[in-house]
This record gives sequence, C-alpha cells and structure tokens, in this order.
Amino acid sequence: DLLKDLMQRMTFEEKIDQITCLVTITEEIPDFKEYVPNGIGNVGAFTVADSVEEVVKYADKLQRCLVNETRLGIPALIHCEACAGAQYTEADVFPSAIAQASTFDPAIVEQMADIIRRQMLYVGFRQALSPVMDVDRDPRWGRMTETYGEDAALVSAMSSAFVRGIQSEDIKKGILATAKHFAGHGVTEGGINMGRNLVSERDLLEIHCKPFQCAITEANLKSVMNSYCSINGEPVVGSKKMLTEILRNALGFRGFVVSDYLSLDRLVDPFSVAATFEEAGIQAIEAGLDVEYPRPKGFHYRMKEAVNDGRLSISVIDQAVERVLRLKFEMGIFENPYPDLRKLKKTLHLEETERLNEKIAEESFILLKNENN
Repeated sequence: DLLKDLMQRMTFEEKIDQITCLVTITEEIPDFKEYVPNGIGNVGAFTVADSVEEVVKYADKLQRCLVNETRLGIPALIHCEACAGAQYTEADVFPSAIAQASTFDPAIVEQMADIIRRQMLYVGFRQALSPVMDVDRDPRWGRMTETYGEDAALVSAMSSAFVRGIQSEDIKKGILATAKHFAGHGVTEGGINMGRNLVSERDLLEIHCKPFQCAITEANLKSVMNSYCSINGEPVVGSKKMLTEILRNALGFRGFVVSDYLSLDRLVDPFSVAATFEEAGIQAIEAGLDVEYPRPKGFHYRMKEAVNDGRLSISVIDQAVERVLRLKFEMGIFENPYPDLRKLKKTLHLEETERLNEKIAEESFILLKNENN
C-alpha cells in the first residue's frame, strides 16, 4: 500500500508540512525552496499576474520544486476560490451564486462547474474553496451573494450540482470541492459576519446540515471547510461534536476538513477557549480538523512537544495526514501535478462559455406579475 509506505518514511516535521499551508501574494514568483525547504501540503496561490502564462509558471515552478528538490517529492494541493469562476487571471467569471440559485436550474450550474473544473485542472489548481452551502436566513449578512439563498432544498440541489460538475465522475480529472462553512454560518446573530449562532439542534441538523448531507450522499463530496462561528457557545473549529460526531459519524463524510483562513487563531482570540496557538492546534486536530489554512500557527512543529509529553497522540496527527495523502493518491497528483498551458488555452475565452454565461444571467431574472393590482 503506497500510503502506508509513504507514512512510514515520513518524519514528524514532514507530516506537519502536509497538514499546513503556504499562501503567497506576490508579483514575483517566489523561491519556493526558501519558503518550504522540506515541502508543503497545501498552497493558496493568489498570483498578481498580468496573464495566465504567469499563473501557469507559478504552479509549474512550485510543483517542480516540491517534486525534485524535497526529500519525499510530495506535490501540493493548490487551491483558489471558485463559486463564480476560478480566481486567477483570464479565467471566466460567471454570475454570483445567488444569481445561479435564481435560475432554479441545477443542470446549468453543473455545466458551469464543469467549465470551472477544466480551467482549474489545466492551470494546476486542484482544490476549489467552493461552493458556499450556507443557508442564509438574514439578509443583513454581507456574504449573502456567495450563497444559494434561504431555502435548504434549493441550496442542497445547487450545492450538489456544483460539486458534481467540479469533481466530475473521474476524480483524476476532477477538482476537490470544498463545501463551506460547516455549519450554520448563514444565521449569525444580528447578521454579523463571524458572530455567534444560536440555533436549535433540529434546525442545525435539518436545515443547515442538509446541503452538506446532500452533497456527501449524492455527489461524493471530498472536502469541507469549518465555519468561523460558534454554535450555541462552542467554536466550530474546535468542536468534536460538529467536526466528528455530526459531520463524519452522522452525515458519513469521508474526506478531509480544512480550516477557514485564520479560524484556528480565533480559539485564542476572540473565543478565549485556548491560551496559546499550540493549545488551539491540539484542540482543533482532536476535534477533527485535518488541515490548517493559511499558515502553520496551531498545526506546527511545536506539536512534537505535546506528543512527547502525552498531551496529544501521534495517531491523531497520522489520521489527518493520511486523509490528505489518500486524496492526493486518488486524484493522481503524484503522477502528474503539473499545469498544461496548451490544453488550458483551449478552455479559455470560448464563445460557448460566453453563451452559457449569458444564459445563466438571463435565467436568473425573476419577474413578478401584479395581476390584481
């Protein structure tokens, strides 16, 4: 078994590298060897590029450095946002998620997601931090446009269609969908982003977990991102109830869970349930978080001390690492992590994409008839 063999050869530090992330926001393509000399599992590529060629160069240089210049040669999962198109220079931009939902047409959303899949595949980005599955019940919340609205059944249908389109039947040609934000992020108190959620157990399970359940059972969802919020007083990023008991045991999720950017920090401030980032990391990984974005703060080499003095079991770290590596094997990233500019060019600036884009926009209009004045 390739996974077992690889795990046995990994040092503690190399394991931690697989469950953390590097984010670069730069005009120049950085010297990756300097940033991540021993490798990195996940990369957020926010390239400030004038053309798609530069984005391809970035992904190619990164993966060649990881494959050829690190001891184990493990490629990274590069991610970007994608709910209305992949976020890189020259990729197509589609109507926002709330407009997609207004079409009431899951088939058109699946078609759109398939185009996003191809544009991400050939640029070398294999994980989409999308779709947003939050059921939004408060129009004051500033992230409403990223959602599919307030109806749990519609959100479920649209979410599953997006996941099917972007992951595809064959995950070797697919992009990992990352459903977010698990769960209840769309009903924060007072519509305040990242605030607290006060939600009944029944509403949590039957409304806010419903789209995630649908995507897991109907579309084989591979990745989930935690909510920034607390649910009934418990921060989700450190909640075993949310990330293990509900997500894995009740909903049957089998992929890996990533943290929303900086959400692990929030266990220290403002939630004040951990005194240090090290404590926050232990709490989160034990709860069922597998990967920390955007950089190692809680999931850190310092965790070795916690393992040595018995505060954390190495098996908990191994479980997270295995979940990440298993999907990398499934996706064929070890065989071919590189972008393909020639194939990418054939997916960009196409008339048929323009026509689909227009069709989504047209279908999103909802006209109300005032028959009786």
